[in-house]
Amino acid sequence: MSAEARIEELGIRLPAMSVPAAMYIPVKQVGNMLFVSGQIPTVDGKMLHPGHVGEEVTLEEAQEAARTCVINMLAAVRFYLGDLDKVKNVVKIQAFVSSRTGFMDQHLVANGASQLLYDVFGEAGRHARTACGVNQLPLNAPVEVEAIFEI
Repeated sequence: MSAEARIEELGIRLPAMSVPAAMYIPVKQVGNMLFVSGQIPTVDGKMLHPGHVGEEVTLEEAQEAARTCVINMLAAVRFYLGDLDKVKNVVKIQAFVSSRTGFMDQHLVANGASQLLYDVFGEAGRHARTACGVNQLPLNAPVEVEAIFEI
């Protein structure tokens, strides 16, 4: 089944690509690789679950936020490529989790992003990954996810 068909089957509506909030571009192609800028969990222009994981944000809310980051990422990739079926592989993601000192489940937060990529791309969605805790993210986001795709 194609990635586009899986998105539809999962009931996901990809939003319009968000406008960068600073001096960068959402997607940069180098050869057959796409480098996708960090995406934060905004829905209709509003931050989903703002704050720090382990304080204002629960693990489950952070996983939902990581999934939303991927939805926004897929919107940027579709806008750039015109069709998600042009993605050959998800190579790597990096998940940054704004978390309180002592919170040690950043890898579980990142699972929210990883699972959706697998659900959309199947085996091609399996990827290398880094998940790390940070003190603060832009706009009080709980999670930010960036990725490298092969096309």
